[in-house]
Amino acid sequence: MSNSKNNKNSGTHMTGKKALLEISRWIFLGIMVIFTLYPIIYTILGSLKTNAELTLGGSFFPEEWHFENYYQAFVGADFLQYAQNSILVGVSVTVLAVVTTSLAGFILARREFAGKKILMALYMSMMFVSLGSITLYPLYQVMHGLGLHKTPIALIIALTGGQATNVFLVMGFTKAIPKELDEAAIIDGCNIYQVYYKVILPLTKPILSVVALFSFRNAWNDYITGLVMTVTNPALKTLTVAVVQLKYSVNAAAEWHIMLAGASIAIIPILIVYMFANKQFIAGLTAGAVKG
Repeated sequence: MSNSKNNKNSGTHMTGKKALLEISRWIFLGIMVIFTLYPIIYTILGSLKTNAELTLGGSFFPEEWHFENYYQAFVGADFLQYAQNSILVGVSVTVLAVVTTSLAGFILARREFAGKKILMALYMSMMFVSLGSITLYPLYQVMHGLGLHKTPIALIIALTGGQATNVFLVMGFTKAIPKELDEAAIIDGCNIYQVYYKVILPLTKPILSVVALFSFRNAWNDYITGLVMTVTNPALKTLTVAVVQLKYSVNAAAEWHIMLAGASIAIIPILIVYMFANKQFIAGLTAGAVKG
């Protein structure tokens, strides 16, 4: 009887512990959702207020819904022109990132060469040490020396960068692919380039989808690099730069409500991209986690 009572108490204790853990998990997830969604909700609601209401910090919801803010932002930011610039830069950066990271990941995972350990150490240091805006002036000087500072190529190259984190993602994914597939392809007459194109590239599509989405998002949302690289040719400004500059007007006060309206419009394209790439993104992360 005593053992049965102890087992029952132990079972009750374990059930209570599991319930507590489950509640804690949901509370944590709820807090994370609030922190994630609050800035977006605040931006959308703020874009529908007057500038005075926004700056004075009135109620959370607008007293009157001013949808004309969106029209002013659309016209003031010259949305279509700068959106075209952002799309050009975003797509170009994405393509370059996918090509360079897939090639680098393949070589680091499959080939041995002099200086490989040093190169990997440099890549590793780039993952944990962010130089940020310190590199912008040297980059601009290089692009100026090459005569590219008045072209979108400068911004595309600057935003593509070293892709250290993405290279390691692709390298880890490639290492999980059996080398026997490479050897079988070589026996069939493939050279190293054909092994990459016909064997490795199709099998790494899930992780490359993740790289593509991250690269496009970073290129679309970037502000400081776009501002510096287009300073000599304002016509090349990206949408993010144009949206931030909406707050500067002929009036004395910064027009934050117009800027928030422009930011709300600028969010739409990246949301559309994520909606279409959602399955590939989740599949890539899941496959990477399983293979890792």
